Amino acid sequence: MDHECRHIHGAPDDSGQLDRVLVKFNLQRAAHCRPFSFMKHLFFTLPLVAVLVIAQGKRTFTGIITDSMCADGDHSRMKMGANDAECTRACIDAHGAEYVLYDGKEAYTLSDQKTPEKFAAQKVTVVGTLDPKTKTIKVESIKAAQ
Repeated sequence: MDHECRHIHGAPDDSGQLDRVLVKFNLQRAAHCRPFSFMKHLFFTLPLVAVLVIAQGKRTFTGIITDSMCADGDHSRMKMGANDAECTRACIDAHGAEYVLYDGKEAYTLSDQKTPEKFAAQKVTVVGTLDPKTKTIKVESIKAAQ
C-alpha cells in the first residue's frame, strides 16, 4: 500500500515481526512524509500570513475624540468644563490624559496628540494603522465624520 505515505512492503510471519514492521513503517513514513508535510504546512500557512499582514495595514476608524480619563466619552463624572469638549481638553491639560478615539466599544490611543484637540468631543474618521497589542492607532489623518 502506498497511499499518503503509508507504504508497507511484505506481510509479517509472526507477531514479533509485526511489531518490527510497524516500527519500521512508522520510521519510513516519518522520513518520507517530512518534506511533503513541510510543503503542505507552508502552502497553507503563507496565505494566512499574507492575510494577517494585509489586515494590519491602513484602516478607517470612526468614533468620538475623547480623553483617556473619560475613555467611554462620558464626561458627567469629571465635570471639568461646561461641555464635553472643554472637559476633554481639561483632562489632557490638567491631568496628563491622552486623546483617544472611542468607537462605542473600545478606546484607542492616538499617536497624533495635536490634531485631535480641534476635534475634541466630535465624531471623526481616523485613517491609520492599529497596533492591537497597545490599542494605539498610528494616525495618518483625522477628519470630521459625515
